[in-house]
Amino acid sequence: MIPHHRFDGPPDAPVVVLGPSLGTTLDLWEPQLPALTRTWRVLRYDLPGHGGSPAASGFPRDLTVDDLADGVLALLDRHGLGSVAYAGVSLGGAVGTTLALRAPDRVASLVLCCTSARFGTPESWRERAALVRAEGTKPLTEATRSRWFTAGFPGAGRYLDMLAGVDREGYAACCDALSVFDVRDRLGEVRAPALVVAGAEDPATPPEHAEVLAGGIPGAELLVVPGAAHLATAERPDVVNEAIVRHLTTRWRTA
Repeated sequence: MIPHHRFDGPPDAPVVVLGPSLGTTLDLWEPQLPALTRTWRVLRYDLPGHGGSPAASGFPRDLTVDDLADGVLALLDRHGLGSVAYAGVSLGGAVGTTLALRAPDRVASLVLCCTSARFGTPESWRERAALVRAEGTKPLTEATRSRWFTAGFPGAGRYLDMLAGVDREGYAACCDALSVFDVRDRLGEVRAPALVVAGAEDPATPPEHAEVLAGGIPGAELLVVPGAAHLATAERPDVVNEAIVRHLTTRWRTA
């Protein structure tokens, strides 16, 4: 299934694909658009049941991150795109790591934001999936606020509104995908030049998770962003944008 998506920026520029986190839409990346679209053509997409993408009914019940990566590859093929850069937050980052492993010639540069090679326990994700299938995402609101942002962040509302609008089956299917995701023993196979970004106060994928990624991916750089939790791209775009632009400008594999 090809996800809902949109392009921004110069049509003849190199393409950067941006993947969102669980519970958010492609609008998660709006704080990065002014910095990125000056140089690159930006392609953003929505996860199943998020934003404009249809619910996960078109996928098997046992959705995997590989399925999500296949959707991105189909999107690239539809638009005749060969090698691209990819940046993703959380689940979107897991999709990026999977793309770099499954289709290394398609990923010229990689940015992994607030993500992991392994997210928690299968049981915790299955429990969350069951809760959302039964009651929707509303019961997650306050816990999500404290995971996504540091206390007092004034802009949390618009991102929590994204969570409220997610289809319950789409969200739950993505939880199922995260429950079986584990690439810790394959990080050394990633060929794309990688930047790993962590929020210093992220309780969901703390800096220790970023250290595993950066330590396992050959030549990866690590940035820990102060004053940021799980959605560091939203909370500290000043720091994150500068790092992404520098990485894409200097670390883009051409062969």
